[in-house]
Amino acid sequence: MRSSFLADAPAIREPRHAPVAHVIRGGVIEGVHYGSVVVLDSGGGVRLSIGDIEAACYPRSALKPVQAVAMVRAGLPLDGALLSLAMGSHSGEEHHLAGVRVILELAGLTEADLRNVPDLPYAPAVRDAWVREGRRPSRLAQNCSGKHAAMLYLCKLSGWPLETYLDADHPLQRTIAEVVEELTGQHVANVTVDGCGSPLFAVSLHGLARAAARISTAVPDTAEHRVARALRAHPEMASGTGREAAGLMRVVPGLLAKDGFEGVQVAALPDGRAIAVKISDGADRARTAVTAAALARAGVEPRLLSGFAGEPVTGGGRPVGDVRPVAALDPPGPPAAATA
Repeated sequence: MRSSFLADAPAIREPRHAPVAHVIRGGVIEGVHYGSVVVLDSGGGVRLSIGDIEAACYPRSALKPVQAVAMVRAGLPLDGALLSLAMGSHSGEEHHLAGVRVILELAGLTEADLRNVPDLPYAPAVRDAWVREGRRPSRLAQNCSGKHAAMLYLCKLSGWPLETYLDADHPLQRTIAEVVEELTGQHVANVTVDGCGSPLFAVSLHGLARAAARISTAVPDTAEHRVARALRAHPEMASGTGREAAGLMRVVPGLLAKDGFEGVQVAALPDGRAIAVKISDGADRARTAVTAAALARAGVEPRLLSGFAGEPVTGGGRPVGDVRPVAALDPPGPPAAATA
């Protein structure tokens, strides 16, 4: 049963985004990335808000940990690396494909049962190798195949229809929708279809950060804790070798981090501090830099984040600038000295 204490659905409107990063070339602001950022303190209060954190937005794959919680609650028996893969946007490396095959085998199913879209691997180097080898797009290689395999496995165990598991009114998707609302603390504003074919729920950036905090702080013997433990222990299974989300989890103790298309990022610390980022133009170069700055504002030691400052701006093959978060994202400095 859905809680009667949920906040209203976020407003569907043109988001009132604000500048979050500047593209600096030779000391001049050449471009501006707009977006929204929210930083929550350990008590759930808003420590920092930039842009429009209450407008409806699609979290895209950043919502996958919440979907995983819903599936574990409903009886999905996966754990560890395979559970991390079930909430992943994987790179299509061989260990990712092998993991998806294992989930399908546990369900007594094959790649033919997947209903996600065929695609080449997400990671450029892996994709290029596939093309050189003459391999074709497949449902297995598509970056959401772990989630889809887990969905099918749960449907098989629950006796739910397999062919229609992506329909918004399917028992699986209704179950997921309820947990999305519970963990974000608000009604869903709209339901559409994600790039992989599964239902996608519109919530606010604020709600997305709340959900991440609730998963990150969950007590043992809960589905949320199981999901958090799997993602922390196996970050590369949810992303891939060299990916930013996995890298952040490796360098920041206890961090949960999940990215999504169109410039979305969510992350949470074990004490409940959390951040969520939306870059309006979907640019990854801004997302990485803004995410690192938001984590610093949340209290993460800046030196841990030095490798995530974003891509350099180059000229003639050499660095001539950078993508720099706006001053509002600068970590608070020490108190100013008293003056007479």
